[in-house]
Amino acid sequence: MHVQHHQQPGRALGRSMELREFGDRGQPLVVFPSQDGHVGDFEGFGMIDACAPLIEAGRVRFFVVDGNDWESWTNQGVSFAERARRHAGYDRYVMEEVVPFAQGRSGRERLWTTGCSMGAFHAANFFFRRPDVFDGVIGISGLYDVSTFVGDFCSDDVYFNSPLRYLAGLEEPRYLEPLRAASITFMVGQGTYEEECLRETRALERILADKGVPAWFDYWGQDVNHDWPWWRKMLPYALERRGV
Repeated sequence: MHVQHHQQPGRALGRSMELREFGDRGQPLVVFPSQDGHVGDFEGFGMIDACAPLIEAGRVRFFVVDGNDWESWTNQGVSFAERARRHAGYDRYVMEEVVPFAQGRSGRERLWTTGCSMGAFHAANFFFRRPDVFDGVIGISGLYDVSTFVGDFCSDDVYFNSPLRYLAGLEEPRYLEPLRAASITFMVGQGTYEEECLRETRALERILADKGVPAWFDYWGQDVNHDWPWWRKMLPYALERRGV
């Protein structure tokens, strides 16, 4: 398997950022870590091994990015407004450095996103905010509103980083039409620690249906917990079902 580790300047964050690349052909996916996670977690928790047959067959390639949650949304040492501001730096890093890098390496202008838990939030948020760049998403066991981290506080930076909020008010065809043509997948279990994720996934399904945006929502059983052993089953299953 083709594996490379890359260092990026991380200018918007003021520090060097690592990116790991797995595979050299196929559908490119930008992978976000789970809450407070790091670039090595996706491989360390067995997700690369779980998807190895698809990677080695040249059907998918992963661009795994490092996280920034501990500086932004989960940072209890700063104000809610500052958390949102720091996430904006992460947004710029991804769009200014990760996306052009993945586009150049893969030779494709349009990318997919994926992630588990809070990684699913990031995957969904980048996908829905930038349908001109991303034309596919696989979100697994995610929350899709940052109120979990900022409570009732709201600002433009909070609103426009909460898919359940901004999608509900979205009417512009220039955003909706690309979404209607995209590959959209959301998966969640119904077991331990999945209750809130299940509720927000159902809410997302209702909003997309109301907007006429086709999407596949896959609800797994009551024995399916919020944990890596299940996510190792879910992601390759979704990729196979999506025919990559």
